[in-house]
Amino acid sequence: MENLKIDEAIQKAGEKYRSFLHEEADNTHWRHGGPPIYDAVNKLFEEGRTKVWEKGSLEETVQNAIKSWEMELSHKTRIQDFKTINPDKFKLIVNGKEGLSGEETLKVGSYNALLKSTLPAELQYYKAEEETFESSHDVFRSAFPRGFAWEVISVHSGPPVISYKFRHWGYFEGPFKGHAPTGEMVDFYGMGILKVDESLKAEDVEVYYDPADLISKLLKGPLTSEQQSTAGDDSPAITGSCPYQKQA
Repeated sequence: MENLKIDEAIQKAGEKYRSFLHEEADNTHWRHGGPPIYDAVNKLFEEGRTKVWEKGSLEETVQNAIKSWEMELSHKTRIQDFKTINPDKFKLIVNGKEGLSGEETLKVGSYNALLKSTLPAELQYYKAEEETFESSHDVFRSAFPRGFAWEVISVHSGPPVISYKFRHWGYFEGPFKGHAPTGEMVDFYGMGILKVDESLKAEDVEVYYDPADLISKLLKGPLTSEQQSTAGDDSPAITGSCPYQKQA
């Protein structure tokens, strides 16, 4: 029955892969003035996915749930407008670090939450503390102009505690932090644990992955002339090293 409700919500929203779970309220506060359109990244997803899940399967439901949560996190500005989480209990936990509440996650944004590092500042190539929600999205939107697709590879347990493996990918076709694009596909894999309540709203989202799988591939492009003239001799950009590879 729950899968049927999700399917109906997707059809009403006109979106194949992100269930809004309920019809959106007229007073929802959207970051860019209205609901997002995912035509480009959906095309990337359909061309590059490795799995096609049976309609109504647990795998498809988990995939839609995570994509819907990411949609809300990226495009809604008020936590009370979220349909996918339990705001009173929600925590985002990345690689075992201290969890962020729903409000904290909404403030910093998904990229900054996922790429926050405990390395010394001089060894950080991407410095999440210096990026805003908007600037972090601009960085990765520039690097991946066709979008940054996400899929569930496998699901290993059902609700209320759902464990799954995922893949994230896109084509590095725009500049990243002074590095020219290579045009290559950049992808990485990770594991997630999603704890949901009786209404299937997320209470905890745990993500485990190696940031070096992402960042090191974005440093492969040659430095632009402007970046070469401004970077210090011992900066990660000049040495060509990826400090994330040194992170335990």
